[in-house]
Amino acid sequence: MGKTTVGSPAPIAILLAAVVFLCFSPVLRNGFTGYDDPDYVTDNVHVNTGLSRQNFVWALTSAHSSNWHPLTWISHQIDCSLFGLNPAGHHLTNLLLHTANTVLLFLWLSGATGFRGRSAFVALVFGLHPLHVESVAWVAERKDVLSTLFGMLTLLAYSAYVRRPAVSRYALVAGLFAASLLAKPMLVTLPLLLLLLDWWPLGRTGVRRAILEKLPLVALSALSIAATVWAQRRGGSVVTIEQLPLALRLENSAVSCIRYLWKTIWPVDLAAFYPFPFHGVPSWAWIASLLAIAAVSGLAVAAGRRHPWLAAGWFWYGLTLLPVIGIVQVGLQAMADRYMYVPMIGLLIAVTWEVAQAFLPVWFSRSAALLVLGLCAVLSWRQIQVWEDGVSLFTHALEVTQDNFLAHDNLGVELDNRGRFEEALAHYRETLRIKPGDRRGEQNYAQASFAKGERLFESGKLDEALASFREGIRYRPRDALARTQMGKILTQQRHLPAAIAELRTALAIDPTLAAAHMGLGVAFAWSGQAAEAGRAFADALRYEPTNVEAHYDLGLVMASMERNAEALESFEAVLRLKPDYGPAHAARIEALYRMGRYEEAWRAVLDARAVHVEVDRGLVARVAARQGR
Repeated sequence: MGKTTVGSPAPIAILLAAVVFLCFSPVLRNGFTGYDDPDYVTDNVHVNTGLSRQNFVWALTSAHSSNWHPLTWISHQIDCSLFGLNPAGHHLTNLLLHTANTVLLFLWLSGATGFRGRSAFVALVFGLHPLHVESVAWVAERKDVLSTLFGMLTLLAYSAYVRRPAVSRYALVAGLFAASLLAKPMLVTLPLLLLLLDWWPLGRTGVRRAILEKLPLVALSALSIAATVWAQRRGGSVVTIEQLPLALRLENSAVSCIRYLWKTIWPVDLAAFYPFPFHGVPSWAWIASLLAIAAVSGLAVAAGRRHPWLAAGWFWYGLTLLPVIGIVQVGLQAMADRYMYVPMIGLLIAVTWEVAQAFLPVWFSRSAALLVLGLCAVLSWRQIQVWEDGVSLFTHALEVTQDNFLAHDNLGVELDNRGRFEEALAHYRETLRIKPGDRRGEQNYAQASFAKGERLFESGKLDEALASFREGIRYRPRDALARTQMGKILTQQRHLPAAIAELRTALAIDPTLAAAHMGLGVAFAWSGQAAEAGRAFADALRYEPTNVEAHYDLGLVMASMERNAEALESFEAVLRLKPDYGPAHAARIEALYRMGRYEEAWRAVLDARAVHVEVDRGLVARVAARQGR
């Protein structure tokens, strides 16, 4: 891994790109998951309809999903324009961005240090490491690889500016940095990182000038932080001090800093979500973590003169991890694999340069390097399969973590969507057991209960269906549709007063719900309250004028009250909407017969026959007799 600047770096860059693309290519077979992918792509009408002027404006102004990252939204919109909702296309974009980041890291690091071998190794470990599977295999995490793309370009532009300062080159640095922040505010500490890189590997002198140069970039970071806080508060994602005390956050941050180091060294049992330790962090854990952080920091500083890469790499890790370490807590995770996408680079630089300085035998260095790269490739290949779909993703998370309420909740959603309601309910119960009062868990539990109730109702198991709806109503009492369904079940069971009360509750929640008006009309009709039934069916038609059943049932009620002209009007409305609706043909003929309009009744018989509707022969015979046929 000796220092060399001879020849073009292109062959190495191409080799790196090919290896990373090949290793991560199984991601192209993966689908979307239910984990943020609906919010970001599949169910987001501002994205899944592709890039347009209206969607572009939305991307610039939206704080959807508690984030303001317009470039990320625009990239998703472009993908939808190119690939529709074919997940392979969206995964391909993430993979290409990750591959580009690997190449750009190599080009920047080799240009800044002059060591192509070491730089290639750092870049290849970065490109193959399993901790980075989440950023690549998760479509909704596009923001990570896109932000880093512009971050790497910023480093390249900054190195060019340092070699030959010019206003235009500085403007390019600022523009690329702004683009990185517009994709994701992960790199808000980049101005401080550039100061660190001024020392090593760039070897700049003149501290005052270096600091002054960073002030416009600091201003961009400040604007990005303000926009992020606005978006996350607007979306309710920022966890308050009351929810998670500052002391607990600091303890978790210290432990997570060490856990990230361990997962970099031994990247197994990776999960899409690591639950926050709400019940506290053991004192020994956070104290030992703080001591370890202090010791490593002290050693890095002490070795700074002779081994500057140790300090540069270690503080790269700390500076880039700082925005997501959890002091300002967003979400309920203790840590996340994606947060190591950029911080890991500092660790790789420090270890690679230090090992290279140890003057180990060449065969040993190369063998160790190949072993590390091979292990990373194999583990990443396996981790990509975990991200195949939502079921495999959260099943795996439950296998490698404890009390993972979010994994239970999301697995429940995935199973619910597949019609596996019993399994979904079991996971929702676990969500509520682990994290009582969790609103999202309660809502999903209720939804699965309602879906189970629908299935039981369709199979005729009325008592079990009603019990399932009542279980869901405990957690979502103002669900008008669920209460409507309960009213229908009670009507079927002939509990008519209870049915009417339930349906009136549904209408108090949503007066415009046609299904509730329909259900109320049926309950009134079955209880012999024809006038009330007629008003309920008429109300249903006010909100859903094309409802065939409402027109037909209103006609039957009018006929039972011997208001034959109004009944006839309803039956004819049915036939305008559905010309082959047999019961309406028979009811129309009967109404005309009762009104003494025998010629029209016979034409109605012919109308029924014209659309191949069989009418009761007795009724046809009565009409024919009146016509002398």
